[in-house]
Amino acid sequence: MVTRAESAAATRRALLDAATELLDHGGPEAVTVREVGARAGVTRGAPYRHFADKDSLLTAIAAEAWTRIGDRVHALRTDPALPAADALRGALHTLIDVGRQQPHLYQLLFRPPGYRIARLDQVHRKLCGPAGDPAAADRAAERFQDEFLAVVAALVGPGPARHYGALLLTSAHGMAGMELSGHLDPEKWHTTSDDLVDTLVTMVTGKATQGQVPVNTKAHRNIA
Repeated sequence: MVTRAESAAATRRALLDAATELLDHGGPEAVTVREVGARAGVTRGAPYRHFADKDSLLTAIAAEAWTRIGDRVHALRTDPALPAADALRGALHTLIDVGRQQPHLYQLLFRPPGYRIARLDQVHRKLCGPAGDPAAADRAAERFQDEFLAVVAALVGPGPARHYGALLLTSAHGMAGMELSGHLDPEKWHTTSDDLVDTLVTMVTGKATQGQVPVNTKAHRNIA
């Protein structure tokens, strides 16, 4: 016999799966609470018992995606048979592959930090449905970043890990963005994101082997 909690969990899962499918096919504009409910096969009011509004749905999708990415990087980091350079290569590919396979989701994951829901939606959230957890995606993204920094630190050491980590993440993000926009044309550049990832990892590995660390920039002095 299915309990109420199990039924609620199944409904929430169906809603998230439907919303993700709509996002993948049409972007955030295609995700509406009404269409999500219809696609999930639930009553019109059922979605509002789980998500206050569209933004709550998108936040939950982003949180789940960042959690999956973080889990994958954690698995790479803790694999005792995997060399540190291969773990880093895999972590970068994990991020770039999301851009390749789910471009709308990728853009959702990297929406501006200052993003805020509209004032009308804020009022709606206070009056209707569950408040949700608007910071869930941020926490999941931070966990991914921590896992990624640990992968980088295993290769270059803890001191320069943030410097090289920022370099690697911004490079991977640039590759994914250029692929999405069609500007990383192999015929023009005679290279691919996969080749560029290999080059980056080789460069960073070489600097780590030679004991080269970043200079003490103004930014580093301000942090110290």
